[in-house]
Amino acid sequence: MKTGTVAIIGRPNVGKSTLLNALLKEKIAIVSDKPQTTRTRILGVVHLPGAQFALLDTPGIHKPQHQLNRRMVRTTMDCMKEADLLYVMVDATAAPGPGDRFAIEQVREARQEGRPPAFLLINKVDAVNKSRVLPLIDAYRKMLDWSEIVPLSAKNGINVDRLLELTVAALPEGEAGYEEDMLTDQPMRTLAAEIVREKILHLTRDEVPYAVAVEITSFKEEGKLARIQASIFVERDSQKAIVIGKQGELLKTVGTEARVEMEKLFGMKVFLELWVTVKESWREDEQTLVELGY
Repeated sequence: MKTGTVAIIGRPNVGKSTLLNALLKEKIAIVSDKPQTTRTRILGVVHLPGAQFALLDTPGIHKPQHQLNRRMVRTTMDCMKEADLLYVMVDATAAPGPGDRFAIEQVREARQEGRPPAFLLINKVDAVNKSRVLPLIDAYRKMLDWSEIVPLSAKNGINVDRLLELTVAALPEGEAGYEEDMLTDQPMRTLAAEIVREKILHLTRDEVPYAVAVEITSFKEEGKLARIQASIFVERDSQKAIVIGKQGELLKTVGTEARVEMEKLFGMKVFLELWVTVKESWREDEQTLVELGY
């Protein structure tokens, strides 16, 4: 059996989590158009005839400005060390920029003698004219010794099956490391917290996303009902006002959308309560970061 670990690497906001969900055919990672949406390592398991491999969705590689961000980048570097194959993602809608070069340089430094092999994945090709793709391939080809270069669209599924074929061919032989029905190692509490955070990212202005964290303070299963209480942390009173919204309408929308998605994912009814709390400079507080799972 072909088996191993594949780490998805790249600068923020290139579509890593979207690709993870596409390859698993299930949504286990939150997605948004805000950079640094993914803050921790997320594992998903792909099961194919004659193959099984773990996918590691990682935080985007960037130059960190807070303790939280330093932890995020360190998580990504650690994932590269345990991988048998790297997916290095870039965005077809933009020319290679400083963020891409920085991410690829970190990949180069983490590899030893060309190992593990690295695939260049040029994402979002559905959003550009085909004539733009070949120049991008030429530009990136010079930056690293890629084992494969795959233009694709994680969102629309273009070339995703081809990527799976190439991945299986590149993985080593081994024994299956996961049960056949295992999809992710993310506990329900973590998934619930991330779903709430995703809805906030979608509904709030640019000021808020980086300063928001969600902690599940209570998760009780009562038969086919889950009672969930969550605290939403922000760093300033102005951010708290944004998350709550006029007459509480935005927070109510967050709660409704999160509840509906949780019920679909967990297969049970959900009763969800949300509170918003100001916790100044939580991104620099080591104890808070540990408590939040970062």
